[in-house]
Amino acid sequence: MDKISEMLTKIRNAQMAGHKEVAIKPSKLRIALAGILEKEGFVEKTSMDAQGLIKIILKYYQITPTRKIPAIKGIKKISKSGQRIYIKNKDIKNVKNNYGTAIISTSKGVMTGAESRKLGLGGEYICEVW
Repeated sequence: MDKISEMLTKIRNAQMAGHKEVAIKPSKLRIALAGILEKEGFVEKTSMDAQGLIKIILKYYQITPTRKIPAIKGIKKISKSGQRIYIKNKDIKNVKNNYGTAIISTSKGVMTGAESRKLGLGGEYICEVW
């Protein structure tokens, strides 16, 4: 299984189950992806724990005293290991009318679609988060 797909699936499943945090094996791309999720406000905090795993503290919105909903409504992997999807900076669209974020791996590193469009860079279209 693709390492990024595994990470996104672990986050999705942990939020659906209502877990507070999830631990993932690190790689440079996974660390960068977790940093973007934190910067964009989809997760509370990311850090490295004592075993060397990426610890992601998930974010929830409190609706009532007994009910909470996850901050991440959906995660969709775009570029897969069998079919890589590359995109030009002009072709980067808004995700869910700017309620979501596109994550793109460029020559300058992993960044959001808005940052990539601003810098005039294209790259591999990794995923969408909303």
